[in-house]
Amino acid sequence: MPSNREWYSSVAILAVINIAAAAAIHQIIQYPTRNSRSSTLSLANNTPPQYSLSQQNITAARNEFTALLGSSNIESTPSELRSRTSTSWSPFPTSTPPFLIVYPYSTSEVSSITKICHSRRIPVIGYSGGTSLDGAIASTRGGVVIDFRRMDRILAVHARDLDVVVQPAVGWMRLNEELEGTGLWLPVDPSPTAQIGGMIATNCSGTNAYRYGPMKAWTLGLTVVLADGSVVRTRHRPRKSSAGYDLTGLIVGSAGTLGLVTEATLKLTARPTNVHVAVVPFPTIHQAVDAVIEVVQRALPLGAIELLDEIKMKGVNRSGLANRTWEETPTLFLKFDGSEAAVSEQVAVVRGLAEENGSMAFDCSSDPEAVDGLWKARKHALPSFLAMKRRPEDTFMSSDVAVPISKMADLIKEMQKRSEESGLLASVIGHVGDGNFHFSVLYSEEEKKKAEELQWVSQKLAVGMEGTVTGEHGIGLLLRDALEVELGEEAVAMMRQIKLALDPSCILNPDKIVRLEKGV
Repeated sequence: MPSNREWYSSVAILAVINIAAAAAIHQIIQYPTRNSRSSTLSLANNTPPQYSLSQQNITAARNEFTALLGSSNIESTPSELRSRTSTSWSPFPTSTPPFLIVYPYSTSEVSSITKICHSRRIPVIGYSGGTSLDGAIASTRGGVVIDFRRMDRILAVHARDLDVVVQPAVGWMRLNEELEGTGLWLPVDPSPTAQIGGMIATNCSGTNAYRYGPMKAWTLGLTVVLADGSVVRTRHRPRKSSAGYDLTGLIVGSAGTLGLVTEATLKLTARPTNVHVAVVPFPTIHQAVDAVIEVVQRALPLGAIELLDEIKMKGVNRSGLANRTWEETPTLFLKFDGSEAAVSEQVAVVRGLAEENGSMAFDCSSDPEAVDGLWKARKHALPSFLAMKRRPEDTFMSSDVAVPISKMADLIKEMQKRSEESGLLASVIGHVGDGNFHFSVLYSEEEKKKAEELQWVSQKLAVGMEGTVTGEHGIGLLLRDALEVELGEEAVAMMRQIKLALDPSCILNPDKIVRLEKGV
């Protein structure tokens, strides 16, 4: 029998061995280190993420994906890989292409894929419609793209409760088509090819935002796969809930950096009836915006309040995409709907406000064919502007600022002045009812720096007017520094701490919204 001294010596030796082994394992796994007692995390104090991107590890991961999904649901063709990270709307030709694309069918498969990537420290980017801007889907570290195209089912329609449950690859236009028989719709209307997953990721809106608000207002609850493969349901289906933290609100607008949405429960509302459209030209931007301010102050529930500047209207005329020629001046496009009495009253009030602010005309109709014709100019504003390219190879760039409405005309005029001085062709289209507008520029490769400077000016001026650098497109990769200008270093450091709390290995859409290391 060993003596007490020998026994204690043995225990001490074993303890040293265990400590050394734990330290070695910790070093091999390379977990991020950070101050867990701090509420915020500055970039300087963050340990850069470490990934395992060797060919051996990628091949092993592919074998696991193949066993899980079958070889037909794995893609590695170079052109397909490139298309998932750089698009015509958000070009990133210098981004690092992903290694693989995988096509899951269910939440459980997404969870299994994420568990594999988490254990192997491989970055993951979610992809649905691919219409996002500002580099939201750009691959910065390689890795795996989870393409949700096979998850495109409408899972349940609860017409009496005015909600619907969908998978992420359901397009909003298709959803509304299939809901037509119920008399219900989802009023959020971004790009025609946008899908629910991306709409949630960016908290998008569109032309209906004045009345209906952004995607967050229509998202009741989500099923989310977290970085380690855990599956979380953020909320059930009631219209209101005070149950704990607002996890749904945390995920909406997070660009797939905190979790991957695999199911969404969305609110619906009654479809508009008795729709009227009015087109109202004004001599100046200030007069058009002043008329809108008075409409908003009276809380008139218009369906849409849109503004096209004189350059956009000139583009519409030149393109021939509309069915008539318009005044080439700042122009409001308005939608009304409701009962005959309500719409008649709203049209009369808005007509009067427009006239008081110097409107040049007030073309209004409820005839379906005429309504379509009047709205065509707004619908075709972007392709009409693109048709004004001075050179075929010119590229499109657009900002997404939003300011208090009273500041909007001043900002638009300042940017019009700056674009004239720069010699670049630029124009404005605005969701003027909520102070959000897009300052669009066409430029050649030689003019790219000048175009970027113009956009940066628009963002800085918007922040100076107590506005935001992005009203509906999201921060993505391009606006990370602008986010710090808008909200300050501490707010961004708080976001970084939230990111690390839910995704300590930083595998989910890395480098988006907040920087994870300097120079990346």
